[in-house]
Order: sequence, then structure tokens, then C-alpha cells
Amino acid sequence: MTGGTGATERAADVLLLFAAGPPTLGVSRVSRELGLSKAVVHRILKSLGSRDLIAYDPETREYRLGPAAAALGSRALRESDLRTAALPFLAELRDRLHETATVSSKVHGGRIYLDQAVGTHEITMSVELGRPYPLHAGSSGKCMLAYSAADEVDRLLAGELAALTPSTPTDPDALRLELDRIRELGYAASAGERQSDAGSVAVPVFGPGGLVGAVSVCGPRFRVTGEFVAATAPEVIEIADRLTARLGGLVPDRARPTSSGRT
Repeated sequence: MTGGTGATERAADVLLLFAAGPPTLGVSRVSRELGLSKAVVHRILKSLGSRDLIAYDPETREYRLGPAAAALGSRALRESDLRTAALPFLAELRDRLHETATVSSKVHGGRIYLDQAVGTHEITMSVELGRPYPLHAGSSGKCMLAYSAADEVDRLLAGELAALTPSTPTDPDALRLELDRIRELGYAASAGERQSDAGSVAVPVFGPGGLVGAVSVCGPRFRVTGEFVAATAPEVIEIADRLTARLGGLVPDRARPTSSGRT
């Protein structure tokens, strides 16, 4: 493609739309979602397809991510410093609590799971690595949002807060109060916010430049109760703080976890 920075940004937006949306998209859907003409979208998809970043299905006349995109994503996950540093801590947290432990990182417009140590219960939870999720839904996203720059928080709260489930926070004023509480305690909890039958507790992780991600423990909602959160939050905080120290970051001041178990 030619056209400089604008063309590059449009191509990146198309790729990110595939990462966050349904597995296949047509030209009309991409055009509508991004506010681009169909002719521009077609040119971008054709160019991305020539590099195997996008693949075309002639039967459905829709596009999906191609093998080159999968290779880029896999390489990015393997090479993530946060993921590499977090793996032994996730295993330790899983062995302590027997629930799935995860590490997430912020990305443009949200966050992704980098890796997980799956729980040891017969009925357990696993997460989809590399798929973007919004910051306002779920404990990992909320604890990262709580420690994000004020202007970023303002922009997110000024926009639409999509409801992924009936329990997803969608009231900006209530969410702002919850972010204050998360900063006070140093952890976030959720019950069915990103996935209806799941619960979690998460703590932010910091590097030398500030916030880099979050560590969480998640499991079926019937086990991850308020009592579970209250009992396990100190352990998740301990692991996240040790990971922060390993990365050379500084932990912000926080209050001691209380018995409320919810933020």
C-alpha cells in the first residue's frame, strides 16, 4: 500500500478489528465498523492478503486472519518479557489455590491474556490467549484501568461501556467509584462480568516504566465467591508484588485487604 501513515493506520485498524471481532468479516462489515469506504477496505484486504495476514474464503466471500498473522501472534506471546517472568509465579499461585492463574497485558483498546496455569480441580476454567477484551469487564481489566493514566480512564468512561454479560459494569459513575476502591485495596474482583459463569480476583503488575499488566486467579463462579476473594486476595497480591519486584517495578501504596471480598 502507499499513502504514508494514514494508510498504515487503516491497515492496522483492519487487523485489530479481526483480532477483537468475529472470526470472519466481509467488506461491508469492515467498512461499517471502521467508517471507511468499501473500495478502501477492499484495497487494504487485498494488500494484507498478499502477505498472508488475511485469508479470503470464496464460498462465504468473507475474510479471516491468515497464517502470517497467527505466526506474528505466537511469536509475540513467546517473546513477551512479562509472560516469561510470570510463568513460575502463575504455577506457584495455581498450586496454592488450585484455580487457574493468568497473566494479562494491556493492548490498544483493551487487554489480552498472555498465558495461564490451568487449575487442578475436575471442573476448572481456561482462558483464550491473545484475544482482546475491554478493560471495564472483569477483574484483570479493571485493575489495569484503575492504574492507567487519568486521561485514558476519562476517555474510556466517556464512551460506550459494552455489556458482555448482564453483570458487566456499564455505569461510568459507579465504575469510577469502583476504580477508586481498587486503588485503595490494590486488587479487583469480578463475578460474571466478562463471562457469566466465571469469577476472578486480580492484582496489577508494574515494571520500571509503570503498569505492565495483571495477575489473576479465576474459576467457576460457584467457587469464586466473596469469601474466596477475601481469603485469597492477599496471596494474589503477594505473587503480583513479587513479579513486580522481578521486573524492577515499584508497588504503589495500598490499604490492607479487608474482609469485604468485593471491589
